[in-house]
Amino acid sequence: MQTVTPTVDERSAEPGLTLADRQPRTLRTLDQVALWGNLGFSLLGPVGAYLVLYPFGLAPMTAMAAFTAIVVGTTIGTLLLGLANVAGAQTGRPAMVLLRGLFGARLSYLPTVLNLLQLLGWAMFELLVISTALQQLVRTGARWPFVLIAGVLTTAMALKPLGSVRLLRRYALVAVVLAVAYLFIRLAPEPRSSPAGGTWAGFWPGVDLLVALAVSWIPLAADYSRHSRTPRSAFAGSVLGFSVTQVASYGLGLLAFLTIVKQPDQHDMFAAFIAVPVGWLAFSVLIARELDESFANVYSTVVSIQNLRPLADRRILAVAVGMVATVGALVFEIRDYANFLYLIGSVFVPMFAVFAMRYFVLGGRRAWNTGADAPQQWAMLVPWLVGFAAYQLVYPGDLGWWTQFWLDMRDWSSITPPSWLSASLTSLIVAAVLTLAITPLARRATQPASLADKESM
Repeated sequence: MQTVTPTVDERSAEPGLTLADRQPRTLRTLDQVALWGNLGFSLLGPVGAYLVLYPFGLAPMTAMAAFTAIVVGTTIGTLLLGLANVAGAQTGRPAMVLLRGLFGARLSYLPTVLNLLQLLGWAMFELLVISTALQQLVRTGARWPFVLIAGVLTTAMALKPLGSVRLLRRYALVAVVLAVAYLFIRLAPEPRSSPAGGTWAGFWPGVDLLVALAVSWIPLAADYSRHSRTPRSAFAGSVLGFSVTQVASYGLGLLAFLTIVKQPDQHDMFAAFIAVPVGWLAFSVLIARELDESFANVYSTVVSIQNLRPLADRRILAVAVGMVATVGALVFEIRDYANFLYLIGSVFVPMFAVFAMRYFVLGGRRAWNTGADAPQQWAMLVPWLVGFAAYQLVYPGDLGWWTQFWLDMRDWSSITPPSWLSASLTSLIVAAVLTLAITPLARRATQPASLADKESM
C-alpha cells in the first residue's frame, strides 16, 4: 500500500509541537519582510535616537552625522542578521540547536541558558513598554490591566507563531507604514533646531549602537527562518524588512528631537506623537505593533527551551513562558534589569562571529552536526570569550561593579580605547580572526592520531 504524504496547508501550517516533529517550510519573502519589518520598528527606537544625536561623553552630533550613523550601523547589523537567517533556512534548525554544531550538544546549553535569560527579560520589558504606552494613551492611573491584556495577546500569538507571521504580512506592516509616514509628514514642517556645536565625533559610537540592536536579534533569527522556503528569501526578506524600519524608527526619533521633543524619555516622546492631530490613531497602531516584539521573545524562549528538552510540547511551554513574563512585568521594575539585558546581548556579538566563520568561511556547513551526539568543541569557547572581553574593554556598560572591573582591567593593561572605537565591530573582528587561527588546530586535535600523522607526512 502506497503511503501518501499530506500536503501542508499554508493557511494553517504551524511548527511541530516538539523539536523532533516535522517543521513546515511555508514562509515566503514577503512573510519575512513583514516579520522583520515589524521587529525593526520599536516604540523605544525613536527614544533611542537621542543616544545617537547626543552620544555619552562626546559633543552632540550634527543631524547629518547622526542620520548617517543610523544608516551605516543598520546596514552592517542587518547584513549579519541576514546571514543568521540563511543558516536557519539552510539547516531547518532553530538558533540554539544550530549552536550544537559550533560547541557540541551539551556545551550549547551554556549560550542557551544565557539566551533564555535575555529573552524572558526582554519579553517582560516589552510588556512594560506596551502597558505604559496604553496607560499614557487612555490617561488612566492603573497599568496592570494593560499588562494582563498584552500578556494574553502575546501568549496567543506564541501559540500560533506562523499564523502570527501571516497576520503581520496581511495587515500589520501596511498599517505601520501608514502610521509612521503620517508622523513623518506631520513633524517635517516643524521648525528644526540642530544641536549647538554639532560634530561627527560620535559617529562610530552611533554606528555601534545600531549594529548592536540588529545583532541582538540574531539569537532568535533561525527560529523563524527555518520555516522559510529558500535561504535567499530568508536573507532578502530580513535585510530589507529590518533595515528599512529600523532606519525609519530612529529617523523618526531624530526628527522629533530636532523639532518638538526636548527630553530623552519615552513619556515625552509618546506625548509628542499623541499631540499630533489624529496622532492618537497612529500611536495606537504602533502600540498594537509592539506585540510582535513580546511575541518573538516569548516564542523564541520556548524554542530555546526545546534545545534543552527536545520533546517538550511548545504549546505548554508557550503558556508557561507567557504567564511568567506577564507576572514578571507586574511584579518587577524591569527598567533596572535593562543594563543587565544589554550585557547579555553583548555576549552574542562575538559568538556570532565565531559561528559565521566556522559555518560560512571555514566550510563547516557541509557537515554541521546539530544532533544530540554532536561532540563537544571546547576550543571554540576561546575566540568567543576573548571577543567578549574585547567588547567589554571598549564599552563596559553601566553595571556598577562590573563596569568598574573592566575599567580597572583597562588601567592594568594600559589599554585606552579611543572614543570613536566600535565595541561591536571590535568584538566581531577579534573573535573572527581568532576563530580563523584556532580552527585548524582544534580540528587537528580532534583527529585520530594515525590520521594526524598521515597528514603530516
